[in-house]
Amino acid sequence: MSIKFKLFAALATMSLVLGACGKTEEKEETTKQHAEKTEKTDKHEETAEHEDADYAAVYKEAVAELEKAKEGKEVDFDKVIKSYEEHLQSLVQKRDAELESTNDQHITAALAAGKEGSMDKVVVKQVFDKLMQKVFYTTMKHEFTEVTENWGKTEEVKEEMEEAKNFYSIIQSTVQKRDAAYGTTMEDAIAGGFAEMEKAIEANDELGFQLGKQVVDKTLMKTFYLATGATPNGYATKAADEAKTDAVAAKIEQAEGWAFYQSLTSYMMKNAPEADTLIQKQFDLQSDVEALDPVAINKAFVRGFAQTAINEYHESEETWGEDKSVITGLEGALFLDIISSDVKTLLGEEAQKTLTDKAQKYIEATKAKDQAAGEELLNEILTTTQMVIEKAK
Repeated sequence: MSIKFKLFAALATMSLVLGACGKTEEKEETTKQHAEKTEKTDKHEETAEHEDADYAAVYKEAVAELEKAKEGKEVDFDKVIKSYEEHLQSLVQKRDAELESTNDQHITAALAAGKEGSMDKVVVKQVFDKLMQKVFYTTMKHEFTEVTENWGKTEEVKEEMEEAKNFYSIIQSTVQKRDAAYGTTMEDAIAGGFAEMEKAIEANDELGFQLGKQVVDKTLMKTFYLATGATPNGYATKAADEAKTDAVAAKIEQAEGWAFYQSLTSYMMKNAPEADTLIQKQFDLQSDVEALDPVAINKAFVRGFAQTAINEYHESEETWGEDKSVITGLEGALFLDIISSDVKTLLGEEAQKTLTDKAQKYIEATKAKDQAAGEELLNEILTTTQMVIEKAK
């Protein structure tokens, strides 16, 4: 039996776990397991809240052990499974219960498949690594929510901000890698967002905190996009290129793309379900990697993020005069920034710069509550963004 066939056969046995399962199925599965999950989570709640200082070390040690597979060395799966169950699983289950996701199911099944040899060990590493990064990312966002809920309790809020920064630090290297690959400055943008949040906390400026939070959150989303569907260094492109000569290596790249995309799918599914369906199907590990189409994936991402920006701008218009209008206006601008290089490719550099400029001016108009200027800018932004969607079809 060929290596290629063994890998594909192994992946086929994981279709309910690692394939692009429909979100309805995922939600149904989560609902059935919710009571059991919640009970198990509650038992570890207090302990887990105080373990964050160890999360980075445990995660890195597990990844290092799994990384041995790339070198053809034996991986101690018992060690990784034990470490996951004792130190990380409770955190994963909490996010699963909160977000109606199934990351624990995916990770547990992948590690078990790696141990028994029914899944390529390098694929297992990628699934574990990228899904844990999703958990750290969503836990950082959870801490931001805690800050909002406890606003005014300065000491509690400061502690939660420190926890958020700790969780970000675990995935910071992913941002650095994308900056190096694309010549971007996302690490600086995120640092600036955190600084704005901390400044806002000191000044009791809740709007300032929310704006800084959006910069951090959406810049991390940009990081995940650059890692998955952007050209030329996203995993979609890498997998397609690898498939020409090495199907096994291509499948590993596809697995990385799938796992990273799980940090973006909720936004995409909500705002552009057609794009989400296409991307999930392309990254689905049951699909033929040789048929993977990076151009189709890239265009789906562009359409999806552009539509998400449009939806944020509509919400900004509907809440004009409120803080929410400023926040969603910034979100619209940040979603456009995610695909800024694509906009430049589709419409030209001048059009991209003009769009960015108008997006910034619109934020200023929402802050100043200058509705006349805001409406004019909004119409121009929406017209251009719709052009992006049409060009990306």
